[in-house]
Amino acid sequence: MTFRRASLSRHGLALVAAFGLLAAPHAHAVGRLMDVQVIDRDSGETLPVYSHKGEHWVAGRPGARYAVSVRNASSARLLGVVSVDGVNVVSGETAAWHQTGYVLSPWQQYSVAGWRKSNSEVAAFHFTASAASYAERTGRPANVGVIGVAVFREKQVPPPAVLMPDPAPHPRSRELGRAAESDGAPPSSSPAPQSADRSEKAEPAESMATERRMAPASPAPRLGTGHGAREHDWISHTTFERRSHQPDELVRIRYDSHDNLVAMGIIPSRALPPRPNPFPGGVAPGYAPDPY
Repeated sequence: MTFRRASLSRHGLALVAAFGLLAAPHAHAVGRLMDVQVIDRDSGETLPVYSHKGEHWVAGRPGARYAVSVRNASSARLLGVVSVDGVNVVSGETAAWHQTGYVLSPWQQYSVAGWRKSNSEVAAFHFTASAASYAERTGRPANVGVIGVAVFREKQVPPPAVLMPDPAPHPRSRELGRAAESDGAPPSSSPAPQSADRSEKAEPAESMATERRMAPASPAPRLGTGHGAREHDWISHTTFERRSHQPDELVRIRYDSHDNLVAMGIIPSRALPPRPNPFPGGVAPGYAPDPY
């Protein structure tokens, strides 16, 4: 069995990758705050990312185990809510932003290698036919063929305020204050705070628009992610208060088999077309041969 270390959380708590590795950025990573890569675990290859019509694609090998590598590229803790085929990889719920995810320390890297089964085990990801994918077997086929990471920054707690006693007013100040009151002048006050209703009401619309951008362009990819063998993968729990209800970054990577990506024009074909013969039945003219 493969032994690794990570962490998990539920009901608003986040998971912490306990023994993530510090690593330099790799090629083929997608993301700004968090570098996201897809690793073929059987070959050790980092799958190259193909850009096509504004989308990122990788080619998976049917039957191969794979992992979603996430790396914190910032100097502060980040939460990554990871989904595969529209399913939260930790809880198994139909994926949504508010759900549990993995918390990474600054510059930390962690490989999400399977569906979380407990604090110590995952069921390995592997590329398989769409009909055999975990999502389709649990009645959720619409988003098979896409990997997503919703990245959240952590809310910073402000330092406690230092309260200082007001200095005693100067006698002359008291006299000026009484004179102002006698003249009927209104007392000095700070500007009234502005209402936050506008930004709060706009949030659902903005969230819906971003979700529409996350929706897959094609609902019927031919390759999906299966529910594989159990592997040891330890996690611990932590708390994480998000700075915002909306992700600070959304990473989306679609995948399918190499042949299908070639057929869709995403990967250029390197095969040369056959050279046609204008006289396929023709035979070069000859003469009577010499006897032997």
